[in-house]
Amino acid sequence: MPQDHFLYLYSMRNLSHLPEQKQKEVLEILSIIMEEANPEKVILFGSHAGEKWVEDEYIEDGIRFSYNSDYDFLVVIDKRDSSEKEYAIISHIENRTNHIKNPVNVIVHDIEYINQGLRFSQYFFTDIVRYGVLLSDKRTYQFAEPVILTPQEEKEKARRYFDIWYPQGSEFLVDSENAYNRGSLRNGAFYLHQAAESFYSTALLVYTGYKPKTHNLQKLRTYSKHISSELYLIFTNPVEGEMEYRLFDLLKKGYVDARYKPDYNITKDELYLLIQRVTLMKKVVEEICQKKISAFK
Repeated sequence: MPQDHFLYLYSMRNLSHLPEQKQKEVLEILSIIMEEANPEKVILFGSHAGEKWVEDEYIEDGIRFSYNSDYDFLVVIDKRDSSEKEYAIISHIENRTNHIKNPVNVIVHDIEYINQGLRFSQYFFTDIVRYGVLLSDKRTYQFAEPVILTPQEEKEKARRYFDIWYPQGSEFLVDSENAYNRGSLRNGAFYLHQAAESFYSTALLVYTGYKPKTHNLQKLRTYSKHISSELYLIFTNPVEGEMEYRLFDLLKKGYVDARYKPDYNITKDELYLLIQRVTLMKKVVEEICQKKISAFK
């Protein structure tokens, strides 16, 4: 039996919980992943691994908003491949799947990185291995046996993450406000990017024990979708509304463009609006993280 036909049958059996159209989309994405990554394993995780996916559109204050669950994939590559290859694989897959209605979120790591996370009780990887849908497996490597922490150990670990990353975000937010007050708008945008990155990282580490190797706020925001819709929708997804797009784009570009590109331009009003959003982010992150930490018994 041809390998691609075997993969199709194997994957279809594991996707029977999804509607036919979604099965076709997952298989299309899987085919692209196989071409671009030559992976050891591919796992579908998140809401589409079960029946919790959401596709919603609504109108608020005359603006139409959309919220669609991502297709989330963990792509496991050979331990001999470099981190540079990980970034290239992600970029190629994203470029080839941007026509699909639901956002496609691909995480690429080598097997040793994932096994190290499992041994460290990184519950992001533990949950994917335990609850994800295995779509492809060369069976060259095995996942390590996850180390299970006690609830008290989990609580202490989450608290340590919060105590490092949340104050860091708060300090960057103050730096941004000070830059705003003295009219240093580009510096204010950079500090605000750092604040937002720190707050997203706080939530991700407290909830999953995992922080992706990126400064890209769009990716960090996407990962946060599984944690809190309130956090995710601080920056909304308007089908209509150029201002929403511009604000988040200015924040995303604060890391590089605000420091190094002369054509980066942000007004005082725009920076003020962004400071308000990131201040709200700080509040939401504190609330959801304290709730998570308190839940460990």
